Amino acid sequence: MTIEKKYLDCVLVPLGIFLMVAYHLWLLYRIIKHPTKTVIGVNAINRRFWVRAMMEDVPKNGVLAVQTLRNNIMASTLLASTAIMLSSLIAVLMKSDSSDRSSWFVFGDRSDEAFSIKLFSILVCFLVAFLLNLQSIRYYSHASILINVPVKKMSQHLRYHHLPAEYVATTVNRGSYFWSLGLRAFYFSFPLFLWIFGPLPMFFCCMALVFLLYFLDATFKFGWAVGVIDDSGHEDEELGSQVDCNPSNFVI
Repeated sequence: MTIEKKYLDCVLVPLGIFLMVAYHLWLLYRIIKHPTKTVIGVNAINRRFWVRAMMEDVPKNGVLAVQTLRNNIMASTLLASTAIMLSSLIAVLMKSDSSDRSSWFVFGDRSDEAFSIKLFSILVCFLVAFLLNLQSIRYYSHASILINVPVKKMSQHLRYHHLPAEYVATTVNRGSYFWSLGLRAFYFSFPLFLWIFGPLPMFFCCMALVFLLYFLDATFKFGWAVGVIDDSGHEDEELGSQVDCNPSNFVI
C-alpha cells in the first residue's frame, strides 16, 4: 500500500507541474508572437504610450508619473515582504516536530522525507518570488528618475532624439515583467501548498489554476489595442511589433 501511495506522488505531482509549465510556455509564445492577444502584451503597449505621454511634458506630468511608479514600488514591496515572511514561516515548520505530520496527509507519501521535500519546494517558490519582486523594485526605482528626463531639451541632440523615451519604456516594462513573474510564483505556491495534503489536491489545483489563468491572461477584444485596421479588415502588425516582449528584455 505504501508503494502505491508513493507511485501516486510520482505520477500526479509531475503531471500537475507539467501542466503549469506547459501553459506558461504557451503564454510566453503568445506574448512574443501575438502580444495584442494577451493582457501582458496589451499592457506593455499601453505602458509605452504612457511613458511617451509623460515625457512629452515633464513639468506638467512629472509628479503624476513619479506617484504612479511609487504605487508600483509599494505593490512590489508588499509582495516581497510577504514572500520573505512566508519563507521564514516555512523554515520554522521544517524544524518543527514530526510526530503529528501523518495526520496532515490524505493521500500519497507520508514519510518525513516527503514532507521535507514539499516544504522545501514551497520555500524555494517564495524565495524566487522575493527575488523577482526585488528586481521589479529595482527597475521601477530607475524609471522613477529616468521618466523626468526633459525629452524636448534633449531633442536638440539628434543622436539621442528617440533614445530616452524608448529606454524608459523598456525599463518600466521590465519592472512590470518581473512583478508579473513574482506574482506567478505566488500562484505556483498554491498547488505546492496543497501537495502537503496529498497529490490529488495538488493535481486538481493545477488544473483549476491553469483554467483560471487562461481567462486572466487572454484578451478577446484586441483590435482597439493596436488601433489600426486596414480596409480589408486585417490587423496592422506594425505597432504590435514595437511591443517590448522579446525574450532578451527579460534579462537583467
